[in-house]
Amino acid sequence: MKEQAYIYFLSNAHNNVLYIGVTNDIIRRIAEHKAKINKGFTYKYNCNKLVYYETFKLIVDAIAREKQLKNWKREWKDKLVTDFNHEWKDFSEEIGVTNELIEAIRTMYDRHAELVSASTSSKGIAGQARNDGATCNDEHQIANQKAENEFELYRPIQDKLFLSDFDKQMLKLKENNESN
Repeated sequence: MKEQAYIYFLSNAHNNVLYIGVTNDIIRRIAEHKAKINKGFTYKYNCNKLVYYETFKLIVDAIAREKQLKNWKREWKDKLVTDFNHEWKDFSEEIGVTNELIEAIRTMYDRHAELVSASTSSKGIAGQARNDGATCNDEHQIANQKAENEFELYRPIQDKLFLSDFDKQMLKLKENNESN
């Protein structure tokens, strides 16, 4: 069974802030952090350096481990990271996070935000309050559909960037078998 869940630690450049997260797609999630998509804790404290991670077969196991680690003392977390990564170097590139991927994700999210913003601001408050043929909810649905269509345009980029070398080889073998 392929590993499907991860817990990870992000730190800042000075290694004095730690963020613990859980995901089912570590490459995508780390790229999102580096692209500063969400304006939360990692954005505020500039945590974008992957210094530690663990893999799990089940997301429930990863969530349980995340909760356990969040209850640890800071010195225990530091020791865990140091034992795994003595220099506290960034493992992002080693797991497959590239600048091309970060930019593709940033572009997708920026485009989605533009589409949603355009649909909600086009009517203004007065236009949203009265029923003039298109409700605010309809406009949101249209904006979300446009964003999904935009997202689909990037799917070939995503598929190419998110696949591990093993997955790429398996896909190539499958394509060869189907063509024969």
